[in-house]
Amino acid sequence: MADTLTPRERLALTMAHRAVDRPPLDLASTDMTGLEGGPRALAPLLGLPAGDDAAALDEAVLQALEIDFRCVGGVLTPANDLARRVSDTEIVDAWGIGYRHNGHHYEAVGRPLAGATLADLEHYPWPDPDRLDPDLLANLAARAQYLREQTPYVVVGRHPYYGVFELGCWMCGFDDFLYRLAGDPEFVHRFFQIILDYQRRVNTRYYGAVGRWLHLTTSGDDFGMQTRPMLSPTMFRELVIPYFAARVADLRRYTDCWFFHHTCGSVFELIPDLLQAGMQILNPIQPRAANMEPERLKTAFGDRLAFWGGVDTQELLPHGTPAEVAATTATLVDVLGRDGGYILSAAHCILEDVPLQNVVAMYRWREVVGA
Repeated sequence: MADTLTPRERLALTMAHRAVDRPPLDLASTDMTGLEGGPRALAPLLGLPAGDDAAALDEAVLQALEIDFRCVGGVLTPANDLARRVSDTEIVDAWGIGYRHNGHHYEAVGRPLAGATLADLEHYPWPDPDRLDPDLLANLAARAQYLREQTPYVVVGRHPYYGVFELGCWMCGFDDFLYRLAGDPEFVHRFFQIILDYQRRVNTRYYGAVGRWLHLTTSGDDFGMQTRPMLSPTMFRELVIPYFAARVADLRRYTDCWFFHHTCGSVFELIPDLLQAGMQILNPIQPRAANMEPERLKTAFGDRLAFWGGVDTQELLPHGTPAEVAATTATLVDVLGRDGGYILSAAHCILEDVPLQNVVAMYRWREVVGA
């Protein structure tokens, strides 16, 4: 079938669970669907001439692959006395979390709230949304308006803050925070409330500026491991969902765009609560995680939920052949894309171990398999 729809028409039909000419395609419109080196890394394979303007080359690649989405925004960092560079390889962010570069990326090594008390939470120097750069917010609003009014693409607002659960794990350490979830719920509730209050204040500034121009916005908070959720459904429902739902409800004061949530791992058991809390799109669909098989997800939730991602980054993309990638992508489209409800992308960011030919095969699966 020839591509006959505009990107926005294609997504609207997809979200309505109606048949489309092809699933919407995403590359690099979210924090979780990027490519090592940026889209421009694919330029030689697509026959695009190199140039000095990296942004223009990225855009040329997105157009060549018929990517339906363009993004604005990202995690915002208020001016903060905690944030500093310790050395050439170590930094501290605005939350006080220390990071060390491991030769490829920064990984967390400092846990500012490990062993903290309730009193410590009240005296901690939390980031202040009043110290967000107003010029940055104005520039984001201008870009969002430009994308909405001057391009045909779906406008994606990247989430401006971290999730409550993952931030607790980063600030306290996974071992410390998971213990608190089980044995110190008073601390957890107070921590989550502080983060929710921060999120609400950022909503006013970020979504107040860009919300009217967005078609969808992202969210990120990892709840799953490879084999099961990190929390039981009961604990998740009692401790996490109230704050997740409150954030989504507050966001609705500024925008009616679709709400995308990213959580890695096996989260099948948590999906009903996430749906009730306002999630409309689930990312990334990690197909090798337990109970996250595409057919299982489509059968259980396909009439209520859209799926974004699903092309395996653990084995298929790094180790498969282009023909295998294309064939698997075709099957994924047939399953998750049945009657709409599917946006095609990799299951997570595409790292340097993935042959670039496989990336092109994923997006041009129809040409490879002759569909």
